[in-house]
Amino acid sequence: MEYKDYYEILGVKRDATDAEIKSAYRKLARKFHPDVNKTKEAESKFKDINEAYEVLGDKQKRQRYDSLGANWQGGQSYTPPPGFENFGFKSGGNYQSFNFNGQDLGGFSDFFSSLFGDMMGGGAQNMNFGGFDFGGAQQTSRRRRQETPSEDLDITMNLNVTVKDIFEKKPINVKFSNMEKCHQCPPNGGFCSACGGTGFKSTPTSIKVKLPPQITEGQKIRVKGEGKSDSYGRKGDLYLIINIKDSKYTVDGSDLTQEVEITPPEAVLGTKKEIETPHGKIGIKIPPKTSSGQMLRLKNLGLPLKSSGFGNLNAKIKIIIPKNISDKEIELYKKIAEIK
Repeated sequence: MEYKDYYEILGVKRDATDAEIKSAYRKLARKFHPDVNKTKEAESKFKDINEAYEVLGDKQKRQRYDSLGANWQGGQSYTPPPGFENFGFKSGGNYQSFNFNGQDLGGFSDFFSSLFGDMMGGGAQNMNFGGFDFGGAQQTSRRRRQETPSEDLDITMNLNVTVKDIFEKKPINVKFSNMEKCHQCPPNGGFCSACGGTGFKSTPTSIKVKLPPQITEGQKIRVKGEGKSDSYGRKGDLYLIINIKDSKYTVDGSDLTQEVEITPPEAVLGTKKEIETPHGKIGIKIPPKTSSGQMLRLKNLGLPLKSSGFGNLNAKIKIIIPKNISDKEIELYKKIAEIK
């Protein structure tokens, strides 16, 4: 889903006061209200403005939103951190929609729902954004109550591994924050010192995970009992989705591609090179008249196959000009150019 920068939407700084946020909201709401602004983008903009104020104008929601950190930018691809992914509105759950003069502009974004779905339960309720209207058209949102789904205790997160991790066959260290609902909050809704009033707690967790043989991109690994817990002591599971990320290799299924640098004379005349592969160092022969970008396929030197054996390693030739080139070498290049 897409990350929404609510501060950017309202045009305020992250340390803006409540008064500054409210003032910015009122100004933008007047500008983009559908009864005032008839442009195509006005309705969408007005909906974003109200969603941003619903978060930043509420102390508890703003605190939860700020816990994501300040390194995000609007429009970035966003995956909820562990613990957030089960807060959203689900089938059979509660939902809200914006209604203006009987016109339904749709509900909150998926991003909003992923963060605050657990805080939006309850019966039908009208919410007055800013407590004012424009020409009698007061902005409200409708909430409809249905059966609340049971809490999901499982955690799903991405795990980046390197080619080296796969071949070393050693347990790798996985660190994450186990973010779960606080079970110590007072039932009467009073302030909770355990979670600071946010409604959830984050517990740094570090575990060792052994990768299974023949691991593949996108494979899901289950780690039993490392999910969230509930007030009854039940524990969910941790699911790790494998992403193979490596600065040296490009991964395509079980095949790998690795750049091999050669000089122009080596490309013309051919040469021998020693390269490092996941299976160890090997020598390869680069034939004469090799072009930059040409692939040399090295069989059975890639990642493990699901059945047996290994994929291929593609040596991708890259012709480079040495940084320290002598005057004599430059003169020789000039002579070659004159021949043509």
